[in-house]
Amino acid sequence: MSSRRSLVIAISLAAAGTLALSGCASNKDEGGGGPTGTVKNSVSKQANVADLVPAKIKSAGKLIVGVNVPYSPNEYLQSGKVVGFDVDLMNATAKVLGLTTEYRQAGFEKIIPSVEGGTYDIGMSSFTDTKEREKTVDFVDYFSAGIMWAAPKGKTVDPKNACGLTVSVQANTTEHLDELPAKSKACTKAGKKPITIQQYTGQDQATNAVVLGKVAAMSADSPVTAYAIKQSGGKLVQAGDIMDAAPYGWPIAKNSTLIQAMQKALQTLIDNGTYDQICKKWGVDAGEIKTASVNGAVS
Repeated sequence: MSSRRSLVIAISLAAAGTLALSGCASNKDEGGGGPTGTVKNSVSKQANVADLVPAKIKSAGKLIVGVNVPYSPNEYLQSGKVVGFDVDLMNATAKVLGLTTEYRQAGFEKIIPSVEGGTYDIGMSSFTDTKEREKTVDFVDYFSAGIMWAAPKGKTVDPKNACGLTVSVQANTTEHLDELPAKSKACTKAGKKPITIQQYTGQDQATNAVVLGKVAAMSADSPVTAYAIKQSGGKLVQAGDIMDAAPYGWPIAKNSTLIQAMQKALQTLIDNGTYDQICKKWGVDAGEIKTASVNGAVS
């Protein structure tokens, strides 16, 4: 089970161009490559849920959110502003609670300790909810992320039977270091040809390799692959199902009523369809959940 962004130190994916391009682990401005969908539902404060917000936060009228960018399409900078799927969802959830949001950028590894220590009210950076992390903070789970492959439109590729194929990945990711080596080893053990792992410095290069026919498929985290498919203009399609799925969660200090407030506010958005619209806007609806849960780690 991968921990997504924790396995490799803040694997960074920036939004640029039309294919969900990636960049280095920096907080520089990354423009372009925005979503094409819209959110039609209006969001309003729900008094019964807002009553669960801790008095200090309610008095301030805003959530202080710790975030690390870039990691498109979830969170990245555009014209100096933090935007993305996570951002739209956090903003809508806060609005149900009658709150605004203030995003403060930080190193990925510093966010959970800062939430635990009270510097931030909540964290938001595509954190995989894990049992180890649950020892220090609680999570409101809002999305299911895993590994997803993409292939050229018209080509049939089965990630579970990829022996002999060439597959592109971003270097030093879970897919590069764990997933594909394990699959390739299984191939050779069965007397079949290994998978040729074509690594690239950036996800943009790995994605373009598929579009240009240099490789048979690409493998990346499901939101990244889904966004690349959406931005490819019909040139890429999903290959196989999402694998190794685990929940993304918002870390919140333990024993805070903000846990219940965020969980119920998120469930409100799921029930009224706003959550679905936000997911589809960013092309990540394959990872939608039906029930907002707390501490749903699978490992």
